[in-house]
Amino acid sequence: MDRAFELLLKSIIINRGGKIRERGKKETIGFEKCVRKCLSEEPLKCISEDQALTIQVINSLRDAAQHHLLDISEQQLYIYIQAGVTIINDLLIAEYDANLSEFMPERVLPVSTEHPTDIISLFEHEFNDIREMVQPGSRKQIQARAKLRSMAIVESSLQGERTQPSPNDLKRIVQDIQDGKDCRDIFPGVSSLHISERDDGIPFSLRITKREGESVHIVPEGTPGATIVAVKRVNELGFYNLGLNQVSDKIGLTPPKTLAVIKHLRIQANEEFFKIIKIGSAEYKRYSQKVLNPLLEAIPELDLERVWEENRPRRR
Repeated sequence: MDRAFELLLKSIIINRGGKIRERGKKETIGFEKCVRKCLSEEPLKCISEDQALTIQVINSLRDAAQHHLLDISEQQLYIYIQAGVTIINDLLIAEYDANLSEFMPERVLPVSTEHPTDIISLFEHEFNDIREMVQPGSRKQIQARAKLRSMAIVESSLQGERTQPSPNDLKRIVQDIQDGKDCRDIFPGVSSLHISERDDGIPFSLRITKREGESVHIVPEGTPGATIVAVKRVNELGFYNLGLNQVSDKIGLTPPKTLAVIKHLRIQANEEFFKIIKIGSAEYKRYSQKVLNPLLEAIPELDLERVWEENRPRRR
């Protein structure tokens, strides 16, 4: 499935006039670059964020099976593979006006003692099994971590990360479980997933999407006609993912001058741009990606020397 996605995305890139081999390189681009091109580059864009998420989960699970110890349940395997087949069919129809049912056998006979449930219930069921495995005195720690790896991979993909969970990551999750933390506390992103089923094209379509409710727009406080709603971001470090040095690199100023501009524009007063995040006794000053646009737009209009003189650090 993983290889099929890479080849199909490369064929679409070529079909739309793109290149799959960079200048001076003997080999074609890798899987991750294929996904990035097909997600964000015009005119190569052909997949949605939900489709990219499913494709990346399949790729990460494949890497885990290839290089690590992975114990994935039959239900999880079914959900990801069926969702992958659905995406392949969607891409074939959209790009080549071809239906997957023209190439695959008509008869499929799945047999299982347990039918797949919704993905959240599935995770909670497996989480409860793992909780039993990691109880003091249990000799199933290795098996538990092999099961946890697939769950951690899905959560990592939802947070926009493309790294395999390390042994220390899995050890920390096991400790959280032993401390009594709930499944949704440890894997908050999974609660945003939803499985939609439709009968179109191939006999059964399954799509993994982020759960959507009533349309919500975040507006400034005091906006006429706006209902007051408390908004909580589950992964704050994922949202506020820039430090001062990273912001300065992206806008082309030194960290001290970047901070002077931030103070001049009162960036830290806007919660969409800045937050102090406490982890234990430590405090971290973090910025969101949203801070970059107002900074880049304002800097050409500013007298940077004057801004620096007014906001530079003063000796005590």
